[in-house]
Amino acid sequence: MTKRSESTQKDGKVAASGHKVSKNENQSDPGRKMQDQDDRKVGLGKKVTLLRGISIIIGTIIGAGIFISPKGILKHSGSVGMSLIVWIACGVLSLFGALCYAELGTCFKKSGGHYTYILEAFGPQMAFIRLWADLIAIRPAAMAVISLAFGQYILEPLFMPCAIPPMAVKLATAIGITSVMYLNSMSVTWTARIQILLTFSKLLAISIIIVPGMYQLFIKGETKNFENAFELSNVKLSGMPLAFYSGMYAYAGWFYLNFVTEEVDNPERTMPLAIGISMAIVTSCYVLTNVAYYTVMSADELLASEAVAVTFAEKLMGKFSIAVPIFVALSCFGSMNGGLFALSRMFFVASREGQLPEVLSMIHVHRHTPLAAVLILYPMTILQVFVGDIYSLLNFMSFLRWLFIGVVVLGLIYLRYTKPGLPRPFKVPLFIPVVFCLTCFFMVFLSLYSDPVNTGIGFAISLTGIPAYYIFIYFNHRPKWLQRALDSFNRTLQIILVVIPAEQ
Repeated sequence: MTKRSESTQKDGKVAASGHKVSKNENQSDPGRKMQDQDDRKVGLGKKVTLLRGISIIIGTIIGAGIFISPKGILKHSGSVGMSLIVWIACGVLSLFGALCYAELGTCFKKSGGHYTYILEAFGPQMAFIRLWADLIAIRPAAMAVISLAFGQYILEPLFMPCAIPPMAVKLATAIGITSVMYLNSMSVTWTARIQILLTFSKLLAISIIIVPGMYQLFIKGETKNFENAFELSNVKLSGMPLAFYSGMYAYAGWFYLNFVTEEVDNPERTMPLAIGISMAIVTSCYVLTNVAYYTVMSADELLASEAVAVTFAEKLMGKFSIAVPIFVALSCFGSMNGGLFALSRMFFVASREGQLPEVLSMIHVHRHTPLAAVLILYPMTILQVFVGDIYSLLNFMSFLRWLFIGVVVLGLIYLRYTKPGLPRPFKVPLFIPVVFCLTCFFMVFLSLYSDPVNTGIGFAISLTGIPAYYIFIYFNHRPKWLQRALDSFNRTLQIILVVIPAEQ
């Protein structure tokens, strides 16, 4: 990682704190005079409409989980009725968090999501620690996990009923990751269109479960699994926090639209609408899908199933159940596509703020995509797929997600008092961020209590961001030979990738 080099700071500079204080107008850029073929301004346009915003949120939230294993909530909640209440409650809590982010997104019309809001509320050091944890561990591992699910389920119909060779899964996963990277590198418009298509495909898959389930419930009267739905003999208060933890994880992804705020058309209107509509759709889908499962499976059968949607389809649809893995794979691909589209913008903004190499904040001359920012996760993700212990890493990092989201929402409350005059086109009642913030910190405490070793390791990994901040960002002086090497690295990548700074 480099700071802005001396040679690229003639008209602007980066403060010692690492927070950019003025725009660099005179980059040492061999391609600065290059023009787009269509003579358009080189930059990220406002291409995210309401429909595309909804598709980003829904398409990223709904991954493989609702099709494969909703049993974590049932296991910890203890009864069918309580599990449905947890699904609804987690949807409402996620809506609270999403509304908080909608307020922040209309206050600060900058992309970057968590990173940007922590930067604005608590300064560059805290923002860099979040960025560091994301870059070295959280995002590559999370991308690798959802990609491995894609590789597993895209091959499932070809190998049924045999087991799939692990190397075949990894190769299919690598092809999936590469195709997502390529798509995001080539066109913002096509990335958004594919995301809409994938979102409709996963909603179709969910409707294929919900509609027969509702037929079983209301027409055939299959209600035996709902009898004594609120039987409290198996309900343990100690398990409820874990049930909520599983539920909140299933809803994770509602914040991704905030990563692309600068590309949202009319963000004051689009962001709150997209968030509200998306969370209503996702919560309804999750609850109705679980109700549908219970029309053909008892609680014990659901807990025994390895892939709940497949078991459901086998019971009701016979051979059509072979299509379920394809829908699951498409759902995973949509999560990969939406996640990468959003995350690349965080690295783009961090580079613009002087906390990542400057080439990451440059735009492809003809494609108008943040090419370097899209590709930065590729090597680490592929490495994780083939050699990494991904699931252990995710255990280390699961609590960090809620810690930093809690910090972001705490920043919203803090800004209410420190900057009361800040324009807030969309403003939520104060109790919403307070309730959500307390929920986040409760889940962090739960992680510390239930798994102190892995949580401690994750916390230690994030703390390595503190020395990294002072080494790479804070200190002004470094050897001239090192600075020249870093400048040469930036220029070389810029020429290879054909990217230039965004035009204002």
